[in-house]
Amino acid sequence: MAGLFKWCLFKDVDLDDSFFNSLKEDYAEFSQWFKKKSDEDAQALVFKDESGIGAFLYLKEEDEAIELIDTVIPSKRRLKIGTLRIDERYRRMRLGEGAIGVALWHWRDSGCEEVYVTVYEKHDLLIALFKEFGFSLVGHNRRGECIYVKNKKSIDFTNPCTAFPYIRNEFEFAGIIPIEDQYHDRLFPYSELKGVKEVEEDTAKNGIKKVFIAAPSSEVAYRNNEPVFMYRKHTGPGQRTYKSVITSFCTITNIMEIKSNGNNVVPFEDFVSHAGNKTVYEEDELHNLYTNKRNILLIEMVYNGFFGRGHNVTHRALDEANLFRDYPYNIIYTEKEFRAILNMGGVNEHDIIAD
Repeated sequence: MAGLFKWCLFKDVDLDDSFFNSLKEDYAEFSQWFKKKSDEDAQALVFKDESGIGAFLYLKEEDEAIELIDTVIPSKRRLKIGTLRIDERYRRMRLGEGAIGVALWHWRDSGCEEVYVTVYEKHDLLIALFKEFGFSLVGHNRRGECIYVKNKKSIDFTNPCTAFPYIRNEFEFAGIIPIEDQYHDRLFPYSELKGVKEVEEDTAKNGIKKVFIAAPSSEVAYRNNEPVFMYRKHTGPGQRTYKSVITSFCTITNIMEIKSNGNNVVPFEDFVSHAGNKTVYEEDELHNLYTNKRNILLIEMVYNGFFGRGHNVTHRALDEANLFRDYPYNIIYTEKEFRAILNMGGVNEHDIIAD
């Protein structure tokens, strides 16, 4: 997909772009509000391509009551998804999913108990995405907009999407998925040298749902709705024990057996269909895997978070802590060990695992 997401100042965004026409129609005060944000040096996450703006996300923290038609929700610190719009040409292409993922990362890091959004009922695709990620309808405001809220104290942990960006506590065990560096940086399109904003920009474009194609020689220690670390295997020069690192963490949503002991379990066409646009492989690469590997697993995940520049956990550190005691496919971590690795990566476990 051509085009890039970038964090931009409002004043550097062209309000005359036709992308904003529908927002101006829905909100008479939109242009005035946009100018105010420009004067405040506010930022938005903006997707642009050769045709102009394709997506726009604005977030703000507030401490205000939410006025509904028949009641008022008391004020408290909340993160508001103030504006989220995806242009028609990019709908159903993961930009909305990626933008909501970034918004929920900001919610988690803000420490706010709630995140909410106002949206008109006509935006059914966007509403479906909010519902998929655990937002619930609490009522309508006087404009007629729907108010959708997600509360940290009432997260639905029945599946990783409704729980996102949090990981449920008291899971049975966690795992670690090894990915060679060239494939890792296509699936999680950043290197260990990138900072938070760069990761957010890449993630907004590429989405938070990922598909990894594994070709293990034996059974793997993964289960649905269980967390896994992503282990970037260094294949270039230098000492691999220092250059192979855990970069990020996900939760598995589905595991599909494609081939077993050389036997095709799923037809190739279905394999390609399930991989979709969430994997790093082109169709010819998938065909090569399908033809030449004895065992193939398709592992679907949501991308809960990352350690970031300077914080990735090396193989050497894991080995010294007795946390790399087998081939990665076979390693099983307890919840205590999973929390320990989060801490090794500079992440507060309580910010990730909702107790």
